[in-house]
Amino acid sequence: MDLNGDTRQKRKTSPINIKERPAKILKPGSPHNMENGDLSPDGASEYGYMSDTIEEEVVQQPVIAMADTAEWQATIEQVVKNVVSIHFCQTCSFDTDAAISSEATGFVCDVYPVYRDPVHDFGILRFDPKQIKYMPLSELTLRPDLAKVGSEIRVVGNDAGEKLSILSGVISRLDRNAPEYGEGYSDFNTNYIQAAAAASGGSSGSPVVNIHGRAVALQAGGRSDGAATDYFLPLDRPLRVLKCIQQASPITRGTIQTQWIIKPFDECRRLGLSAEREASIRKGFPKETGLLVAEVVLPEGPADGKLEEGDVLIKVNGEILTQFIRLDDILDSSVGGKVKILIQRGGRDMEVDVDVGDLHAITPDRFVSVTGASFHNLSYQQARLYAIPVRGVYVCEAAGSYRFESSESGWLIESVDQKKTPDLDTFIEVMKGIPDRARVVVTYKHLRDLHTVNTSIMHMDRHWHPKMRMAIRNDQTGLWDFHNIGEALPAQKPIRCKAEFARLETVGHEAATDVVRSFVRVSCTLPLKLDGFPRTRRIGYGLVINAEKGLVVVSRATVPFDMCDISCTVADSMIVDAKVRFLHPIANYAVIQYDASLVDAPVKSAKLATESIKQGASTIFIGWNQNLRAVVASTTVTDITTVAIPSNPAAPRYRAINLDAITVDTGLSGQCGSGVLVAEDGTVEALWLSYLGERSPSSSKDVEYHLGLATPVLLPVLDQMEKGQTPKLRILNIETNTIQMSQARIMGVTDEWVAKVAAANPTRHQLFMVRKVDCAIPSGNDNDAFKEGDIILTLNEKQITRVSELDMMYDHEYLNALVVRNKETIALKVPTIPTEDLETDRAVIFCGAVIHRPHHAVRQQISKLHSEVYVSARTRGSPSYQYGLAPTNFITAVNDSPTPTLTEFLAAVNVIPDNTYFRLRVHTFDNVPWVATMKKNEHYFPTVEYTKDANEPNGWKVKTWAEEDGVIDLAGGLMDEGGGGSGGGGGGGEDAEEGAV
Repeated sequence: MDLNGDTRQKRKTSPINIKERPAKILKPGSPHNMENGDLSPDGASEYGYMSDTIEEEVVQQPVIAMADTAEWQATIEQVVKNVVSIHFCQTCSFDTDAAISSEATGFVCDVYPVYRDPVHDFGILRFDPKQIKYMPLSELTLRPDLAKVGSEIRVVGNDAGEKLSILSGVISRLDRNAPEYGEGYSDFNTNYIQAAAAASGGSSGSPVVNIHGRAVALQAGGRSDGAATDYFLPLDRPLRVLKCIQQASPITRGTIQTQWIIKPFDECRRLGLSAEREASIRKGFPKETGLLVAEVVLPEGPADGKLEEGDVLIKVNGEILTQFIRLDDILDSSVGGKVKILIQRGGRDMEVDVDVGDLHAITPDRFVSVTGASFHNLSYQQARLYAIPVRGVYVCEAAGSYRFESSESGWLIESVDQKKTPDLDTFIEVMKGIPDRARVVVTYKHLRDLHTVNTSIMHMDRHWHPKMRMAIRNDQTGLWDFHNIGEALPAQKPIRCKAEFARLETVGHEAATDVVRSFVRVSCTLPLKLDGFPRTRRIGYGLVINAEKGLVVVSRATVPFDMCDISCTVADSMIVDAKVRFLHPIANYAVIQYDASLVDAPVKSAKLATESIKQGASTIFIGWNQNLRAVVASTTVTDITTVAIPSNPAAPRYRAINLDAITVDTGLSGQCGSGVLVAEDGTVEALWLSYLGERSPSSSKDVEYHLGLATPVLLPVLDQMEKGQTPKLRILNIETNTIQMSQARIMGVTDEWVAKVAAANPTRHQLFMVRKVDCAIPSGNDNDAFKEGDIILTLNEKQITRVSELDMMYDHEYLNALVVRNKETIALKVPTIPTEDLETDRAVIFCGAVIHRPHHAVRQQISKLHSEVYVSARTRGSPSYQYGLAPTNFITAVNDSPTPTLTEFLAAVNVIPDNTYFRLRVHTFDNVPWVATMKKNEHYFPTVEYTKDANEPNGWKVKTWAEEDGVIDLAGGLMDEGGGGSGGGGGGGEDAEEGAV
């Protein structure tokens, strides 16, 4: 049991007891899945000497600093000149760390090329001293030998995001085991120094100095349970690296792929340490309290079969060893050779010769990006944590075609397209031979469950992600250099396939259940997060309305916009690609089309009812549940009422408004996101659709509503579609809600109109009130526009008491409206707006932010459009993420150049030189203006423009301003659309693979 009462799990968390491996201090504001990696030298652009871990905030008791003497004050005045605050972006997920932006502390000790240690928690950054102005430069002297128990120290750094913080403490231990950071990066094979200083997030990398101003250690971690205890990395290994760099000599790092841990003598005795050995060691090293014990011996490593867990280390090359420092010295100087190791196992001396491997060789320094995901060889860090061999292809960025279920990291690829992929080079060769749009079998495991081999069928996307790029770390420039290593093979021509539908095994309702022949499973994959939509993959079912032409109607919760890849699975037997043909702006359905000539199956066009179903009517519910299984139940329509799906205030995205929703008396209706209400003769009376709603503030999951939509609502649009026409609808830019007659009277509706309402709609005595008017560009005739609170009596002289009666707006540029406003009845000539202007047809990725015109949902929720440059999403670890440019922000100017549209915005940002700072004038969604400064980074985050173009194979034209050796492929990756959380809900969901087995 650990200190908190939790049992230790073998290899799932660190095998080290909390008493021996203290938990890492936590940093404010970090995502829940980013427990480690506060500092990554690979992604950093600042300078100095630092730790490479992330920290999150915990509540700690305040530490009262001692009054400093004049000598301490003089020391601090000199030390603070050497301390720098480091702000950095890790631009993509790599090894144990996800993409992130954060801050830390460093201190100046010289000018260096970039270095990061493969195991220990430190790195070295470089800077150009000529760029430093207004302050003299000096450096701290590293003196690890001056770290003594009882020494008074100061931690000088960037504590909890502050620019400068000075914390005092006293060293209490020199032999603490390294802190445990959880499932990600953890330091090991080193002792740590313990002191009471209560540092917090951002202080990683701070120098720990003595009264003479010498750096004796490096701040690295602390307790997360409120205790004012900190852990410092000794500077012995950093000092060695520093000298190697100053002398331009190689920095060798040796390993036998064994993790050691300091155990006290009493535990070593229980493990088999003999009394004679203990007495001899205590005599030679009277201050030592324990020995090194093998904790993890990696399979297939140099020590496999020679050392075992629990072995007590006695000697290496004939030298008695009790500390990590000397063990590191010997291994680092023996790379490629052998060491002679004497251990005690069960009281017996055993001497073995062990080959010393190169630690750098099992630490990834390259990764490949293909199909929207990134991969590298499994690292020693990950292998050590789970006690597995250091081999295999690790998915460091699980996105695009390789976005697996339930987790963004931790996956190992076993095989692709029936070919084994034991290492990265083999994986690359296999991927080079797979054509675009191919569907291949992929087997994979997760590090937390190595017992289970998962099998899925993946759709290989080489059209949105055409390049296969290799990234190699360049220690001279501090950058990752990108090289194209393979072009996409063209997609193979689809072939016609034959299939038969399985019949539902139900009692009766044969004509009704035959409707299954009118359903196809629809899978939609989204390469970019546009329009605030929270998912990158959705699966649902669509109803075939014309089998000859391949027309299918499906929920917009499944197909939200037309920058996507859509596939239709027919009869659970064959897959054909489809395209978006129509998106309804308010009624929550889309029409897609597949190539019917490829389908040799008895697909049946659904027969749609022309009369609306009534409340209380008996009907048959046929739906597809979350397991994508068909379910059937006889039921009754319980209610038909006008609804507006709740908006998502944190990140506006598409929602249905001004519609009559049907509910039924069966529990299956809440389990199914796709289906129909069908009569006994097989006539479809209503679609059963999934409606995306708000994000729950308590669970951070998206709420989905499952409701019915009467088929007569579809007919005006579907009739045009079947004739080969593309509907060009116009709508009123308003959201309405119903009011009852008691409310209407109070608001000024006369008794005469109340009587007319009762006569026109005997079943629903209601009128419609304008709840919200969409924000639009001023048109010059705003006096004739609707206003919030207007009660609509008639449109074009027709009384309006039903939602369906608003459909006349579809084909009128203006409508003559009679409304009650401020208890007066007035006539208006209100304009309608073309719906084709509501869909996003152009998007720009700039500094990691996805930017486009404010989409319809934004206009529905906001009262003023500050510009047409709207931030819809941003990539983790990008400049936009680092400098706070958030989804739902409007950019109004770049370096004082107004940017009312995307055209002006692109013109303004493309003249900014790379790696220079610029200003953005920004308005938040709540009308708060602010100014952001940002550094342009075309190497990792090039500017890319997507423009809708029917002549392009994907329907979109792509233009990029990428560097020759920088990132080119930006679609995909891990993006934040605002609002937090990852989104949940039913209807298939984002993480359901197309062909999970």
